[in-house]
Amino acid sequence: MSHAPQHVPFELSGTELRDAIVQYATNPIFLDNLDWQNDDNPYRRQLRPQILPHLDFDKVPGRENILDYTSLAVQRLLTSIYEADLVFFPKSGLEGKEEDFRAFYSPANRALGERIRPALERYAFGFLDDEVETSGKWTRASLDSYLDSLDMGGGEELSPIEAAVTGSTDPARAARMWLVQFAPDFLSEASPMMRNVLGYYGPVQSEWFKVVIDEYGYGVHDTKHSTLFERTLESVGLKSDLHRYWQYYLNSSLLLNNYFHYLGKNHELFFRYVGALFYTESSLVDFCRRADRLLHGVFGESVDTTYFTEHVHIDQHHGRMAREKIIAPLIEAHGEGIIPEIVRGIEEYRVLLEVADQDFVAQISWMDDQPELKKLHGPVYEALKEGRVQAPVAHLVEPFNELSNTHCHEGDELCHIVSGTMRFESGLGSSLTLEAGEGVVIRRNRLHGADILSEECVYEIHSVGDYRKCL
Repeated sequence: MSHAPQHVPFELSGTELRDAIVQYATNPIFLDNLDWQNDDNPYRRQLRPQILPHLDFDKVPGRENILDYTSLAVQRLLTSIYEADLVFFPKSGLEGKEEDFRAFYSPANRALGERIRPALERYAFGFLDDEVETSGKWTRASLDSYLDSLDMGGGEELSPIEAAVTGSTDPARAARMWLVQFAPDFLSEASPMMRNVLGYYGPVQSEWFKVVIDEYGYGVHDTKHSTLFERTLESVGLKSDLHRYWQYYLNSSLLLNNYFHYLGKNHELFFRYVGALFYTESSLVDFCRRADRLLHGVFGESVDTTYFTEHVHIDQHHGRMAREKIIAPLIEAHGEGIIPEIVRGIEEYRVLLEVADQDFVAQISWMDDQPELKKLHGPVYEALKEGRVQAPVAHLVEPFNELSNTHCHEGDELCHIVSGTMRFESGLGSSLTLEAGEGVVIRRNRLHGADILSEECVYEIHSVGDYRKCL
């Protein structure tokens, strides 16, 4: 008879989980910023720990709620946890930032992050269980038919992203907002993929490594893909230091980037990563061709699109490599039983791309509509004042320079200024100045923030749920 103690799998939930999340996020490097941008400091990320005790991290949201604030908070947390495995230094050097460097990479920060990571991943990616179905009998032949049937783009019709940027009231602003969304991925490109380079798994491991070293420019820094992307950013007037635009990352942009860290960090999901790798490398050919055309259309010849034109060439090669040199040999070695996981990786990534496209399109519309949403303040506030609509209200008083770091709400809200002056931020390069008696309708799930421009600002936030019922 064995006297070994019973094994109890690790799981964190409820109050214990929430307390552990708050403990992680109260690291001083994660507190609110006094500016909209982080100035060449890759360790500073605003996690808004003061809000976290009020959130429920246990109930996995469905797709309809995946852009709510709790999800944004989870994606910001996960990005910080995953990136503690990567090496970052400020462009201008470490001097003056040594304490932040140590705080980010400290054993305590890493241990606290790893403790909450499984629960955060369950919250962030659990909705995919209801979105993707890969059951049934899969064979090599049915997989080939499925891969051949995938639409990798190539049509002439404008994509939702292209339509949003070119149809914006300010296409250059929209295009910069779009480029910023790629910074978490492209500036440390292929880092999640590196997680699968380590280990011992035969010839496929060497093929995987070939993809990685292509991304790293074969050791020539000037041709490393992240270097090429820095040039793209700088050519349109953006800074290229890591996470400068942290507060402007959309929920879904972090979701997409974190997905690959999630697959790479959890090796039981290796075959899912193989599927996602195949789809991303294959579909990037058309994506990069469109990106090159879009950016030249907006910025003219001054924009540097080498990052995208390089991928048109190299990703045709990588797509073939993933199918012929990685997927096929893996099935040969491990059997057809791995195929559902490969297909699942493809389908999950396609779902995430749809979510990201819809989120970005909605954000550009939100930024473009600011003047109209400011005008709507009048009738919506009138309905509240006359009692035609009842809504919870928060009364707030904030001093000069108080900056509400970017966030979103789970329903429409009305911001009404009682006295003072507020700058209302709705995206990179998009803001309103609101004076006493003015305000703006805040749409559900749209990223925004505010700072106070007067000595003091008194204002109200009315949680109306759906502003249209006030009209």
